[in-house]
Amino acid sequence: MALHALTLITFLAASASPTPLYRLYQETWGFSSLWLTAVFAVYAAGLLLALLSFGALSDRIGRKPVILAALAFQTLAVTLFLLADDIAWLLAARIVQGFATGLATTAVGAALLDLDRDRGALINSVVPMIGMGIGALSSTLLAEFAPYPLRLGFAVLLALFLVQTARSARAPETSTARDPAAWSWRPRVGVPAAARAPLWRVTPVNMALWALGGMYMALMPSLLRDIAGPQAAWLGGIAAALLTFTGAIGVLLMRLRSPHLALRVGAFSLVAGTVTFLTGILLRDLVILMIAPIIAGVGFGAAFLGTLRTIVPFAQPHERAGLMAAFYIQSYLTNAVPILLAGYAAGRFGLPLTAATFAGAILTLAVVGLVTTWRIAR
Repeated sequence: MALHALTLITFLAASASPTPLYRLYQETWGFSSLWLTAVFAVYAAGLLLALLSFGALSDRIGRKPVILAALAFQTLAVTLFLLADDIAWLLAARIVQGFATGLATTAVGAALLDLDRDRGALINSVVPMIGMGIGALSSTLLAEFAPYPLRLGFAVLLALFLVQTARSARAPETSTARDPAAWSWRPRVGVPAAARAPLWRVTPVNMALWALGGMYMALMPSLLRDIAGPQAAWLGGIAAALLTFTGAIGVLLMRLRSPHLALRVGAFSLVAGTVTFLTGILLRDLVILMIAPIIAGVGFGAAFLGTLRTIVPFAQPHERAGLMAAFYIQSYLTNAVPILLAGYAAGRFGLPLTAATFAGAILTLAVVGLVTTWRIAR
């Protein structure tokens, strides 16, 4: 359990580690805001490919081979980051990293459930957010206070993944039911009839939380630099870490509550956190901008937990893979596509106005979600 939990933490930490470095890459190589957001967004493409085409692979050939393959791809991705000297290297690294993370989250998550269904489910809910928080925070501190800011963090990650590969190679297989001939790479996407209405009702909240996560991970460092000066840019990584750490707290607080309550608490916190964020932009106040992710983060975790627990019971076992595929397509497209549009808009209208408009759209979705969650409860 400890090995697989640590592996999951390391993968998600690596996924968030470029967040504080985006503005440094942009300053060093001089590419536009659109390319900066593209580096963030292509991660979702690689992750969706892994989830949709290879998500069920560990059910057929075992957890261990897929985990080792994920570690190999992640080691390649970290090496690409370590050697990167232009935007093309970053794009390649993020695509490979997304694919590796998609493989890992399915196989490692399933291995945790094999070992203990209750504890494994809790670890699968909490650990990704903790991992992203650790990645954003540690990368920020290394970039700000250690030498070689664009290299050192990835050198540390490379060493960690090599150690994890050696440890995972010696770990026992956790899956007993394997049937390689039954696996197909073709994605299974479909929403069962019984789950369509619940999925539509949670869609506004789900879109709001994934768009919010994208905004903090991709835009926050550059936004803080524009508002408060170059000395505040490193606080973007701290803001991303606050969002994910408080997201983990939201999951823990709501894990024993009804999904309806988790959705309501999540939607309300997303509304309150986004209003706080907009206030900080309007007043150009750094303190308010750093309080916003603490408020929104609780909603980030609670809404994610409530969304999943609302839709999953409406799918039969043979329908769950298709439902989760549809759910993640919706989620990662909402996470990536608006960020690309924001990158284009920032070059024309400035980052503060773009971020305020983006946050306004998130607020609208969260308010609609707050209304629909009451309908779900009734």
